[in-house]
Amino acid sequence: MTVKTRLDQRLQNLATSILSDIAKIDELKGMWTAGAQLNPVVLSRLKQSVLITSTGASTRIEGARLSDEDVEKLMRGISIEKFTDRDKQEVKGYFELLQNVFNSWKSLSFNEGTIKHFHKELLKYVEKDKLHRGEYKKSENKVHMVNAAGESVGILFDTTPAYLTPTAMLELIGWTQKALRERIYHPILVIGNFLVEFLQIHPFTDGNGRLSRMLTNLLLLGEGYLYMPYVSHEKLIEDNKPDYYMVLRASQKTFRTKDEDINPWLKFFLKIILKQSEMAVDLLSAENIEKTLSRNQLMAWEYLQEAAEATPRDIAKNAGIARPTVNQIMDKFIRLNKVERLGLGRSTRYRIITTPK
Repeated sequence: MTVKTRLDQRLQNLATSILSDIAKIDELKGMWTAGAQLNPVVLSRLKQSVLITSTGASTRIEGARLSDEDVEKLMRGISIEKFTDRDKQEVKGYFELLQNVFNSWKSLSFNEGTIKHFHKELLKYVEKDKLHRGEYKKSENKVHMVNAAGESVGILFDTTPAYLTPTAMLELIGWTQKALRERIYHPILVIGNFLVEFLQIHPFTDGNGRLSRMLTNLLLLGEGYLYMPYVSHEKLIEDNKPDYYMVLRASQKTFRTKDEDINPWLKFFLKIILKQSEMAVDLLSAENIEKTLSRNQLMAWEYLQEAAEATPRDIAKNAGIARPTVNQIMDKFIRLNKVERLGLGRSTRYRIITTPK
């Protein structure tokens, strides 16, 4: 059986709950897109917070011990003596690469060159990895589960032999590129399938887990899940670390058998993305909306909170906003299900929805 056939067959037998979760995720994706053009200052602040949270979480999953506060201090240039150089080197590499992904994902292609370049950048400060940065493994490696102290507590599974790794990676990347381009399967399924296979191959001597989460951000951004920089995917993985290890093991032990089953991994992966989507949309909730609005949007929102109902002219006059801008703002509030329109034409009025429809 060819790699293409094997990867395709995995996605033929999916649990109903997986398809249901994908529908929910895409609905939330649409809600986030409708709430785009948020206050740039707020978005910048959220992105900076997620950079710190994601860096701390992703490196802790692999055994580093820096807290989010420690990560922030380190990236501000404050010396932290109580941690090893390796911990600090791994954190710095992850932070800088993730920042580049968040800022430049539109210009980054998904291919073997990008994956190797990411690995090189991820480990560029780690002295012990100097000889194999950006290069596939030359000897065998195994996937270990590590505890909070960074100690191995057991081998999860064996990985692809080193001599087969270059071919396996070329086939996996080629299948993923084609599947994303041809849209035979939903992109989330393709990305999920890529990740579980990538982690089974474990193509590099070290850094595979961190690299998989970096590639998750790149691939989901490329497929239009634009909230990735504003809610930490890595933190959700860290918070569910035992389940993360368990589903990887459950799925990967079926590989290359007659009954391959990646449902355990896909259910977990989708649960994480669904939660991330919900948290992103929650940024647009009534409790948080003031934090995400531009100045004109905020002025209109505050006036509507004072007025039971208001015409476009009322809003323009009392909020100090140009009339055409009022119409744009109200259209956005309606898409976010925060405001409803009453009447038509000259009798048009707006009011805040107190109970979501």
